[in-house]
Amino acid sequence: MADSVKAEQVAPGIERASTLPSDYYTDPGCLRRECERIFWRTWQCVGWREQVANSGDYFTFDLCGEPLLIARDSAGKLQAFFNVCRHRAGPVAEDCGSRKVFRCGYHGWTYSLDGKLLNAPEMEGACDFSHSDFALRRVQAAEWGGLVFINLDPAAEPLLSALGELPSKAAKFDFARMRFHKRHDYVMECNWKVYIDNFLEGYHLPSVHPSLNRELDYSQYVTTIFPRHSMQSSPIRGPENEASVSRRYAQSRGDLAAEYYWIFPNWMLNCYPDNMSLNIVLPLGHDRCVAIFVWFFPPEVLQTEAPESTFRFSNEIQLEDGHICEAVYRNLKSQSYSRGRYSVKQEQGVYHFHQLYAAALNIS
Repeated sequence: MADSVKAEQVAPGIERASTLPSDYYTDPGCLRRECERIFWRTWQCVGWREQVANSGDYFTFDLCGEPLLIARDSAGKLQAFFNVCRHRAGPVAEDCGSRKVFRCGYHGWTYSLDGKLLNAPEMEGACDFSHSDFALRRVQAAEWGGLVFINLDPAAEPLLSALGELPSKAAKFDFARMRFHKRHDYVMECNWKVYIDNFLEGYHLPSVHPSLNRELDYSQYVTTIFPRHSMQSSPIRGPENEASVSRRYAQSRGDLAAEYYWIFPNWMLNCYPDNMSLNIVLPLGHDRCVAIFVWFFPPEVLQTEAPESTFRFSNEIQLEDGHICEAVYRNLKSQSYSRGRYSVKQEQGVYHFHQLYAAALNIS
């Protein structure tokens, strides 16, 4: 098992640093430590406010094998629990919807919207049994910008503190005003970190994304690093060559920009002038992952053709990313490769991710 990479080995300065060894992508043993030290200790984006807009609304979510239940209680407060009955570990709820109470589908134990045990059938005769001792196990939950977050670490710092400068930097996009359009899941045969690496650099833009490259001014592509997130930004090209090239933003006067936010470890916001998409990347195993894409638009845009046009454009880009990520993962298993070097100009974001990853795993 890969266990010999120290944090300082990816942090002496990008000019001299090497990338994470390929073992950290291909070794099945790494995933359990990643779950315990990264996914279950960080604020995870699991949904959006419209899923739990009203009292009784709920949805379920699987976070690296931990089943979760997120709900709006009768007082309007956001609640989150392990979706595990305290009796014999049956599911308290399934899928999504609206309920007045949660009833386990195994033996009928019933819970309130705030997790209290209301009814435990056939438990007469059990000594020292108290309903108050068997409430659902609670999980930290919070909201920001119309998005819903949970954290399995009861000692975790508050969400807004963890987000740092992100809310102020992204305030201009007014996420809370955006409304849900569509969700689409992309399952890829690669380690989750391969996809994150790919997202964090525009280096591959000219080679992998010809249509997106026509929209963005690659010569002015910039990555800005913050303590626990990064932002990639690029002006959208002006009307040059507009007559000869088909473009999504052909009307741009050169004063528009795209911004791509990544927040450690695994979620992103893709911000364009007329829409925002959320990406949540989760491991399905050491060699498979899913990228959950959710698109949002201003309310007045939802009734136009723009949302579906945006989806088709985004889907093309994501299929290109999936193809190259799967090819890279196959090659990471080659005996010819162990580690690479960073482009100082183009891969600051990848380097930053690797630093945070090594520190989080406390590899020694």
